Amino acid sequence: MRPARDDCGGTGRAKDAGIPVFLIDREINESGIASAQIVANNAQGAAAVAEEFVAALPSGKYIELTGKESDTNAGVRSEAYASVISQYPDLVSVAQETANWDQDEAFSKIETLLQRDPDIQGIIAGNDTMALGAVAAVDAAGLTGKVVIAGFDGSPDAVEAIKAGTLLATGLQPAVLISQLAVQQADSFIRTGETGADEKQSIDCVVINKDNADKYTLFGLED
Repeated sequence: MRPARDDCGGTGRAKDAGIPVFLIDREINESGIASAQIVANNAQGAAAVAEEFVAALPSGKYIELTGKESDTNAGVRSEAYASVISQYPDLVSVAQETANWDQDEAFSKIETLLQRDPDIQGIIAGNDTMALGAVAAVDAAGLTGKVVIAGFDGSPDAVEAIKAGTLLATGLQPAVLISQLAVQQADSFIRTGETGADEKQSIDCVVINKDNADKYTLFGLED
């Protein structure tokens, strides 16, 4: 998931009509138009994934796959990855390529890079779709088990790859929790005129790895 921007058009018209709007994993720049804007904390989540990545690969050569350059969250996640990985001087970036959130493009980019340098030991991707493209390219190169791969989103396919041992980890964007909060706050607003929370809310992500993958539900974790 990638939180989208709203130009305030639809949200503003709803407010003008007296209709409260609760944005779920969506955000606008202006305050006071939506009743709530509840989004995943991409910076925190990506940093947590990077911590998992460096714990598994503290040294060696790695590749980063980034999302669309025009997408704010592509930059946020990449910067968060760098904030952690930069603390490990023996972990060397040999390429940073955009795969535009696309699995086929990620496969093609990683396939080419592995042909150029088969000694790559790690790949960290800005979303699970690209991470799964990397998993497929690594498998096609006969390098499964030799390359540490991490993604972001907490998608069902990524969790299955974690269980299979082909993906190290992903950052779960807690869509279920975000949706629950929106419903609870909407109920409060309808009953009392207040949500009981700040308008802009950033909800922490959770790393999914082999230790908790069995507790995964669709974009959530069992207690």
